[in-house]
Amino acid sequence: MLAITHPAPDLMELAIRPDPVADAGQILVGVRAAGLNRADLHQRAGKYPAPPGWPADIPGLEYAGEVRSLGAGVKRWQIGDRVMGLVGGGAHAECVVVNEREAIAVPTEMSYADAAAIPEAFLTAWDALVFRGRAVDGDRVLVHAIGSGVGTAATQLGRELDLAIIGTSRSADKLERCRALGMVHGVLTSDSDWPARVGDPVQVIIDTLGATALEQNLALLAPKGRLVVLGTMTGGRAPGLDLSLVLRKRLTIVGTAMRVRSLEERIDLVARFVERVLPMFVDGRLKPVVDRVVPMRQIETAHQAMKQNETFGKVVLVW
Repeated sequence: MLAITHPAPDLMELAIRPDPVADAGQILVGVRAAGLNRADLHQRAGKYPAPPGWPADIPGLEYAGEVRSLGAGVKRWQIGDRVMGLVGGGAHAECVVVNEREAIAVPTEMSYADAAAIPEAFLTAWDALVFRGRAVDGDRVLVHAIGSGVGTAATQLGRELDLAIIGTSRSADKLERCRALGMVHGVLTSDSDWPARVGDPVQVIIDTLGATALEQNLALLAPKGRLVVLGTMTGGRAPGLDLSLVLRKRLTIVGTAMRVRSLEERIDLVARFVERVLPMFVDGRLKPVVDRVVPMRQIETAHQAMKQNETFGKVVLVW
């Protein structure tokens, strides 16, 4: 099979690798499309290695394609079925092997490119809002970098969950586009007084910024508020953490990442997602937001677009 590899941080190569083989309980998927995530850029830079058991030198955390072969005992799928899902790595290749219980059926008539834009963004956003953030009807939820894949997913999910989604961005255009998805209020972080523009305290914050926003995040949370940390784009160390504020307001700070979860954790999340969220794609209430579709052989241009924050929603790579 063909696969994208990173021999060095400044080098990407299209290499030939042996096709993986599906073991018992696994399926071999022929990848048609794969999402690009900031984690892939971090892995390329040597800052986010794949967890044990996944390809160390082939990036890619989400895929969409068709089942090509079945491991022993597989009952859920047949050859030719259209599936999508999350992996710990290896999705930027023509084939990937996954546990049969982690795969998700691609809705009828949905393109592979759209399907590949769903797993990382929507599973992450739904988990962050419902399970980590414990958001309930009427909660005000602040979503940082709302024009990202996770941000656009959280905006749509918030609309369906009757949450008031407030978004931050450095781009007025991205904020305007998120209003069409259900965001109720947008805040430009280029304004020095952006925290004041959030308005009333919020019950939940979905944060991908990290260190530089921590002080403002804690101040913006209502008593018993929840800060869900998904990323550390501005750094992972915040020496100015005011623990007395955390105590007085009885705040919860929780970190979450999909890639490091155990197989059973991922299977459980996928099962709940299939039951609760997948039907919303089938009936059109939810739609993946795809900024651009890039041939896999032109992956360098996709990396640069994401690095320069030019994108809104997801970047998808196709073979």
